[in-house]
Amino acid sequence: MPAKLFTSFDLGQLTLANRIVVAPMCTYSASDGCASDWHVIHYGGLALSGAALLTLEATAVAPEGRITYGDIGLWNDDCEAALGEVLASVRRWSDTPLAIQIAHAGRKASTDLPWNGGAQLPPGSEHGWQTVSSSALPFEAGENAPQALDRDGLKRIREAFADAAKRAVRLGFDAIQVHSAHGYLLHQFLSPLANQRTDEYGGSIENRLRFPLEVFDAMRAVVPDTIPLTVRVSGTDWVDGGWDIEQTIAYAKELEARGCAAIHISSGGLSPLQKIPLGPNYQVPLARAVKKAVKMPVVTVGLITEAEQAEAIVGTGDADLVAVARAMLYDPRWPWHAAAALGAKVKAAPQYLRCAPRSAADLFKA
Repeated sequence: MPAKLFTSFDLGQLTLANRIVVAPMCTYSASDGCASDWHVIHYGGLALSGAALLTLEATAVAPEGRITYGDIGLWNDDCEAALGEVLASVRRWSDTPLAIQIAHAGRKASTDLPWNGGAQLPPGSEHGWQTVSSSALPFEAGENAPQALDRDGLKRIREAFADAAKRAVRLGFDAIQVHSAHGYLLHQFLSPLANQRTDEYGGSIENRLRFPLEVFDAMRAVVPDTIPLTVRVSGTDWVDGGWDIEQTIAYAKELEARGCAAIHISSGGLSPLQKIPLGPNYQVPLARAVKKAVKMPVVTVGLITEAEQAEAIVGTGDADLVAVARAMLYDPRWPWHAAAALGAKVKAAPQYLRCAPRSAADLFKA
């Protein structure tokens, strides 16, 4: 019986060659939001991995929506042109479908690069700016507090997400993902730990869902049905009284009713008080719970490092697709090795066909 991990899968009108997705991972190597030669090298390599879908890193809808000053953006023509050059180079040598994650960091914006410590950069400092959020509550005690978004601010950000989606469509992305996970702006509206508004965007779960759903609707209105529009969400804050799996399921059902093509279940990132039970498959139960509640495809992620582990996840139906992140950075040929371990076949560039060891002589597709 063939390994299910290496069977094809239809994501809306996009057919994926297998069930392996490269998860979006920030690389903090852009200049004024513009992608660079680094991104050609980085994504060019990952596009030759054998994964069925490559998702580019969190791409900000506005300068103040970047996590760091090194983040990619898609808010103006310069950003669009720079990213277009990267895509042209990658596509010249790979037909792997490409997705992009559209994001706004909210109160977790304006930080230094991770390898410089990643601390918040307050307004007035080099590379720092004033952040915004659902409420004027900082992520960490002692940090510069964000400004609570007023109606004009909400409208501006909705339009910025839609504008970035239009640019992504023009660039020819095969899929587009809305980032509402990991404590960033849309998650800050979802979670009662960050959202303490008293208007129609705060309080009840219906109100806390309102702005993320408005953003999704604004993007859905400008993204053709031929392009899957998906959402990434944290299944829980891992904090008592915060966002949890029951609320995630309610969100997923609303998204499904609005034409969401798939939901990618991660977790955490909203509060420094989180207590994450790290271990292999630690987020799979969250994906399993959502999958039982909706019909749209579900993607799982998190400490999935072994081929047999990934095969068991899709084989038992806990999720439809497996996203691999850090393990893919450590081993950019992870899908090759997974296929070899499971006795499956995977696509490789013709320049690499001679590299398979004798023990995996039939690894690459003819």
